[in-house]
Amino acid sequence: MIADRIIEQGTLITDGTRVSVEVRIPWYRALPGSCIAGAALSIDGVEAPAATLRWGMNGRTFTFDELVGETGEWWFPTDSAVLSGDLVVAADAAEHEVRVDLTLYIPYIIIGDDETLHIEEHDVKTMPAREAVAA
Repeated sequence: MIADRIIEQGTLITDGTRVSVEVRIPWYRALPGSCIAGAALSIDGVEAPAATLRWGMNGRTFTFDELVGETGEWWFPTDSAVLSGDLVVAADAAEHEVRVDLTLYIPYIIIGDDETLHIEEHDVKTMPAREAVAA
């Protein structure tokens, strides 16, 4: 729906072994965490291992298994979430191709017997990686 705005330009962060990027919801309404069915993150064609992916929103970090039953945290169209995973990327001036794939369930659109609409969207942007700032 709004796939070309999923990745926030200029938000690729690396600590050398782990990367993160800010993402926006490709839908016009807020969704609970349980509707975030999955994601993939790749940099320069190399995909982060699925087991290392984490989803951050509202100051909390989740695995995708933890999001399955998460109805207390919502992703709003005005808020960025953070998708992160294990990938070796240097913080330098080089441009990197960042790809994010998202699968979302839309709980209020019923398309069949006990089946809700799901959307699969992706976005690709090119940007340099900035070094992570220690907290």
